[in-house]
Amino acid sequence: MAALMDAPSLTQLDHVPQGLTEIAAERLYTILPGPTLIHLPGRQERPLFVSVLLHGNEPTGLLAVQSLLRKYSDQTLPRALSVFIGNVSAARNGVRRLDGQVDYNRIWPGTTHSACPETAMMQSVMEEMARRRVFASIDVHNNTGVNPHYACVNRLDHRFFRLASMFSRLVIYFTYPKGTQTSAFARLCPAVTLECGKPGQKYGSEHVFEYLDACLHLTDIPDHPVASQDLDFYHTVVQVTVRENVSFDFSSEDTDLRLNEDLDHLNFTELSAGTALGMVKNGSSTLPFIACDESGHDVAADYFEIREDRLVLKRAVMPSMLTLDKRIIRQDCFCYLMERKSLNL
Repeated sequence: MAALMDAPSLTQLDHVPQGLTEIAAERLYTILPGPTLIHLPGRQERPLFVSVLLHGNEPTGLLAVQSLLRKYSDQTLPRALSVFIGNVSAARNGVRRLDGQVDYNRIWPGTTHSACPETAMMQSVMEEMARRRVFASIDVHNNTGVNPHYACVNRLDHRFFRLASMFSRLVIYFTYPKGTQTSAFARLCPAVTLECGKPGQKYGSEHVFEYLDACLHLTDIPDHPVASQDLDFYHTVVQVTVRENVSFDFSSEDTDLRLNEDLDHLNFTELSAGTALGMVKNGSSTLPFIACDESGHDVAADYFEIREDRLVLKRAVMPSMLTLDKRIIRQDCFCYLMERKSLNL
């Protein structure tokens, strides 16, 4: 894969670059030198911040922003808008991130990643948006498995729930992994992550466009509680990854772990203890997973076990982000495990 691996530098603009509203994600590199922060004025001064393409193969946010910019091309925005377009080089190749590149959604302030040009860049974005007194933050993503649209927050705050519930009644609370855009911006303003299904689905970009437009029209974000019956609320308790030394596949038996071919259909399904996820090689007794809880401890033995070469759940959980994309599993994770949580604060 051809790729330029020069250290990224942030470009800031106070206008919409010519052609931005129409160009495909994989062609952005022809008009943007790299990560770009665009500031546009509006009737209300405090800006809405929107980040897109932190992962290069997740174009729904860009498509929604393009629709928004076209709508307001000849009129004043209801509120100032700042758009951060992230991993332009990965978007050129249609991948989450390039080989050897850091994950753009793991390096924001609060990250455990060592200091690098990318962490410095995200710090500068944060400082600029703090100076502008950011009103709210929206980070837009796609996922590769079969998942519904949902919103994520990492603060138990009524304003965050209010912002999330405008997008979906399905809301996920998370505090791990560290260094995400949403966790960083939560220090400045209400912040949510939008998960918008698979790339290429028209409804995804339309849904996000309508949501962003609604956010631009907000004068404030109420801090009174969202009614518990209006939300399905879950807490992400574990991030599951495949051990680096474990080979895996969905069809071949010549691997350490053969996963079920329909795993991604189990997303957001409440699974009982004993549910099988795949098969391990004959006689293997070592769990192929690492399962990190919110403290970063490996709790795989609390959630998984091997029974007669079957890898099964040890307790009832609900998974999200299960995918059949092996590259994504290696670059990010196998899945997240969630538990239902009370909305009472």
